[in-house]
Amino acid sequence: MKLVVVESPSKAKTINKYLGSGYEVLASFGHIRDLPAKDGSVDPEHDFRMLWEVDPQSQKRVSDIARALKNADTLVLATDPDREGEAISWHVLEVLKEKKALKDQAVQRVVFNAITKQSVTEALKHPRPIDSALVDAYLARRALDYLVGFTLSPVLWRKLPGARSAGRVQSVALRLVCDRELEIEKFVAREYWSLVAKLATPRGDAFEARLVGADGRKIQRLDIGSGAEAEDFKRALEAATFTVTAVEAKPARRNPPPPFTTSTMQQEASRKLGFAPAITMRLAQRLYEGVEIGGETTGLITYMRTDGIDMAPEAISDIRTMIGRNYGNNYVPSSPRVYQNKSKNAQEAHEAVRPTSASRTPAEVAKYVDRDQARLYELVWNRAVASQMEAAELERTTVDIAAKAKTASGERVIDLRASGQVVKFDGFLTLYQEGQDEASEDDESRRLPAMAENEKLTKQSIDATQHFTEPPPRFSEAALVKRMEELGIGRPSTYASVLQVLQDRGYVRLDKKRLIPEDKGRVVVAFLESFFARYVEYDFTADLEEKLDKISNGEIDWRAVLTEFWDGFIGSVNDIKDLRITQVLDALNELLGPHIFPARADGGDPRQCPNCGNGKLSLKVGRFGAFIGCSNYPECNFTRQMTPGGEGAVQGTKVLGKDPETGLDVTLRSGRFGPYLQLGEQQKPAKKGEVVDKPKRAGLPKGVSPDDIDLDKALGLLSLPRDVGASPEDGEMIVAGIGRFGPYVKHGKVYASLEDGDDVLTVGLNRAVTLIAEKIANPKKGRRFGADPGRSLGDHPDKGGPVVVKKGRFGPYVSNNGVNATIPADKNPEELTLTDAVVLLDARAAQLGNSPRKGKAAAKGARSKATKSAAKSATKSPPTAPDAGDEKPVKAKGAVKSAAKPAAKAKAPAKTPTKAPAKAKPSKAKKSPKVAAAE
Repeated sequence: MKLVVVESPSKAKTINKYLGSGYEVLASFGHIRDLPAKDGSVDPEHDFRMLWEVDPQSQKRVSDIARALKNADTLVLATDPDREGEAISWHVLEVLKEKKALKDQAVQRVVFNAITKQSVTEALKHPRPIDSALVDAYLARRALDYLVGFTLSPVLWRKLPGARSAGRVQSVALRLVCDRELEIEKFVAREYWSLVAKLATPRGDAFEARLVGADGRKIQRLDIGSGAEAEDFKRALEAATFTVTAVEAKPARRNPPPPFTTSTMQQEASRKLGFAPAITMRLAQRLYEGVEIGGETTGLITYMRTDGIDMAPEAISDIRTMIGRNYGNNYVPSSPRVYQNKSKNAQEAHEAVRPTSASRTPAEVAKYVDRDQARLYELVWNRAVASQMEAAELERTTVDIAAKAKTASGERVIDLRASGQVVKFDGFLTLYQEGQDEASEDDESRRLPAMAENEKLTKQSIDATQHFTEPPPRFSEAALVKRMEELGIGRPSTYASVLQVLQDRGYVRLDKKRLIPEDKGRVVVAFLESFFARYVEYDFTADLEEKLDKISNGEIDWRAVLTEFWDGFIGSVNDIKDLRITQVLDALNELLGPHIFPARADGGDPRQCPNCGNGKLSLKVGRFGAFIGCSNYPECNFTRQMTPGGEGAVQGTKVLGKDPETGLDVTLRSGRFGPYLQLGEQQKPAKKGEVVDKPKRAGLPKGVSPDDIDLDKALGLLSLPRDVGASPEDGEMIVAGIGRFGPYVKHGKVYASLEDGDDVLTVGLNRAVTLIAEKIANPKKGRRFGADPGRSLGDHPDKGGPVVVKKGRFGPYVSNNGVNATIPADKNPEELTLTDAVVLLDARAAQLGNSPRKGKAAAKGARSKATKSAAKSATKSPPTAPDAGDEKPVKAKGAVKSAAKPAAKAKAPAKTPTKAPAKAKPSKAKKSPKVAAAE
């Protein structure tokens, strides 16, 4: 019997049906081990030795595989055909060797690009050994991501309190978003005018022509810069006569785009279907693993993580036959189209993403899959089929027109031009047209009427229109993926996880399908650019990716690449560790100046404190992140959020009026946590040590804008908590106020939250009594883990168990098997689908597995279960943070070790996170070949 190991249970189930009784197919459920989330897992001092741990869930999978291997004569490793799949096979093999589960069994590695019976059975006929070069590339990438994240993140935590972490690829992607935002902020709009003449031929056919020249000189788009110039041209055109001077018609051909790679599939799904990259990859995974059609489970598309743009000869033949049958022979080119990848870092010699069978049309597949899967399949099918269709044939026509006008200074000639395009043969356009990230003005799409040279034209109208240049647009997810690919940053298979982590960590937000950097993200990027500039440079990151590709090709040694990187990187870390926070903030003030201190309308110093007048505003850091404060603190306690013009921002101090009881000013101010109200001013102590009462303050309730606050509402909020009335049961006063979790009413020790529609300033006694009675009857009402069962979306497709949308204390979230994931603000919880929820849960699970704070959580558990000495040992390693998984998500890791024996004797890592991971004692035990491979 042969034992076949694949990643997913659904893939195992399908392949088991193909192979029959002579095979047993088991799933590893992705990676079975990873680097533990603590310092010292990669040791540069010992030739980058790597310690691996098998997570608790995978222990059972490994045991199942080892048990089945006892009755097998061959182990077939059939994980995915990319670098990550090669690494999973290698991990499985190494763990089985460590468990001494492998005896005399043969070991084979097979790869297939599609889950179909033909592909799988054909692959089994051509086994090969594990590709050590691909494994080396995986080890290098994993070590790099670990060393950057687990060395740089602790520096961030110390120098920038409130920052989360920094990763190798994630930080560069974040810089792209922040750099674009800085471009937008620095942009100065420029006025320009366009002139369009609406003309008609002698046959009455109307068309439009644009001004392109005058008096023998060309006029570009921005050359007419004022209304006076535009009006001068308009007057001349109003009095002019129009004659056709030239008509030129040129044939043109438009070739189809190649079939999808991972990156282009993500881009088009974002443009045309509105899918985030993570959603696209989740849906593609389902299509790859397949559905049951006609009693047999079959994959619907080929492997979806690929840089390749070619297709197998039999697939091309299948598509060409289908085109001739369904569209006609004139849509089939004389020879098959061959595409060559222009990407500098293209690798992974796989096919493009294509349907496994061209005859399986989108309409047929839609019967067996959900709506989103059907839409993505249609996109893949259309693109693959169109790539082998005949080119579209066009005719582009340009008409030049002379407008002659008599003026006081003599005759004036103004040049106009009209452009148009006609599709003579639609070719591939009958099926597919590639989307664009930004809308563009396209006069050529218009069809022009027939005209001849020297023909006279009549004027219908002349329009002069004012325009202003616009800043570059913010990145959409599709545009950012495209830009990262152009620069050679990261791998296409990593883009989805990188974008998801940037949002999860609060570094960027998605608003109207555009990525906007948060202040937290901008501070992190400014810090990295100031002190680690080399490591967030686009060229440096792309060059590193190129070296990783050379490792996968067996051209260079992976340890040599790591050594070169680490020597420079740890030097930069050591250079900054002694810097004071004030020095760091001075550098950030300089770099972020245009953003956090924009120019004032009156021309004054943008850093002058609006409160005391002689203090200087500066970036400061606190427990909860960065904010702007005055240099005269504590004499002046002015603070505001980083972004002066952001949503809900208050400029300076706004006086709303005077309190009729005290005569003190009621002011609206901006603090580090947002706008708030204050009664009076902070009094200075008369002498040192004297305690002075602070002025009364009140925050604005959630959902209330500073623009909606007037004196009456401010006085009401400052009066809280207020007496609502005596309880009819015992006469005790019921109080209304705003607490940590929002507005409430209180009777004795019973707190009841106000509901939607209740106003804390006006809620009456009857309503308060009702809310309190309901809370007493149902004490769990309003708690985070209350009785509300939530809205079920169905079972998790991989891990089982219900996926539920719930309302939490801090907002809506989805839950599955103890993993909770916050629903982003741009998503409506009521419209969330199972696919959306699974992506959020998987990203959260991957975060938990690689959490920067995981070390502390593990130490806390150790204290409650182990001896004091064990707890002390557990807390020696500071928490650290890796990059956002460079390949497939890695499951949460526990503390079940599956490392080589020499690694088990490693000393406890050093406490200082900026130093190189601690040295490990060399083991006296004899090294096995498998340990050497791991090291």
